[in-house]
Amino acid sequence: MKVSEALESRTAVRAYLEKPVPAELLEKILVTAARAPSGGNLQPWHVLALTGDSLHRFKAVVAERAKDKPMGEGTEYKIYPDTLGEPYRTRRFKNGEDLYRSLGIGREDKASRLGQFAKNFQFFGAPVGLIFAIDRNMEPGQWADLGMYMQSVMLLAQEHGLSTCPQEAWALWHKTVREFTNLPEELMVFAGMSMGFADSEHPINLWRSDRAPATEFLSILR
Repeated sequence: MKVSEALESRTAVRAYLEKPVPAELLEKILVTAARAPSGGNLQPWHVLALTGDSLHRFKAVVAERAKDKPMGEGTEYKIYPDTLGEPYRTRRFKNGEDLYRSLGIGREDKASRLGQFAKNFQFFGAPVGLIFAIDRNMEPGQWADLGMYMQSVMLLAQEHGLSTCPQEAWALWHKTVREFTNLPEELMVFAGMSMGFADSEHPINLWRSDRAPATEFLSILR
């Protein structure tokens, strides 16, 4: 598979088959992705991979705590600005509406929307759950490096017939993540990622988020 094909075919998958990911393939992807670019070669990414019994126990802990805290524990950083201006606000709103529409969930059905949101914290049924962390002393440049590592993971997974869903929502459970995984205090939970074999027939996987035309973001100076 060409890089362009992996990039074009990648999408956030939110329903998976009950089919395990071979351990050696998972390790190969996570290790190979470390060739991602890194300013000063700091390589600031830290990855926790949960599979099998560990993943099952972790999800059970989160599900139990979510009964009292359905929106999680809060984050250590702002996922979005306090005031999200245009065109970003409209893009985010449309993305959410398109997602729920694919499941036939209307705006008034708050319970079903919350139920779908909660599936984030079960890694959407994927057999692999990844948590990405970064040293809390790092600056925006190193956060960009972590993002490039995550993108590399997703493209490599795509090459090997796997699907993924990056999930900043896991930052909402940073306390539980830290407790369960013994994550050192100097590391901050940035995001999670589901990985596995896509359920290609599930309605939520039959739509893709759109992209703005080049005229909205591209300037070529000649």
